[in-house]
Amino acid sequence: WGATVITNMLSAIPWIGQDFVQFVWGGFSVNNATLNRFFSVHMMTLHTNGSSNPLGLSSNGDKLPMHPYFFVFMGAIVGIVCYAPNLLGHSDNYIPANPMSTPASIVPEWPYYAILRA
Repeated sequence: WGATVITNMLSAIPWIGQDFVQFVWGGFSVNNATLNRFFSVHMMTLHTNGSSNPLGLSSNGDKLPMHPYFFVFMGAIVGIVCYAPNLLGHSDNYIPANPMSTPASIVPEWPYYAILRA
């Protein structure tokens, strides 16, 4: 859907817009040829030599290793989820749902408030 929306903006080009969109699509709609073309352009433009080092750092002293920080962070998340799941919860989550009444904390957006109060 995103490819359709973005490529349809090309149809705004005067005189050649519709033909150019069909050329980019590789047919009359977004299909496998379109996705192959987009992937090829993506690989040719973004995955070139040096594109994985956007800051241009050449020494390893300026870089952080991922492993210790990743495992500490994931260990904390797993610990909270497995051993203290209620730590980040709210007491309202334990109130049984009642489909016939709306909680007082839920209010409509302000432009619709006057319409719904009438």
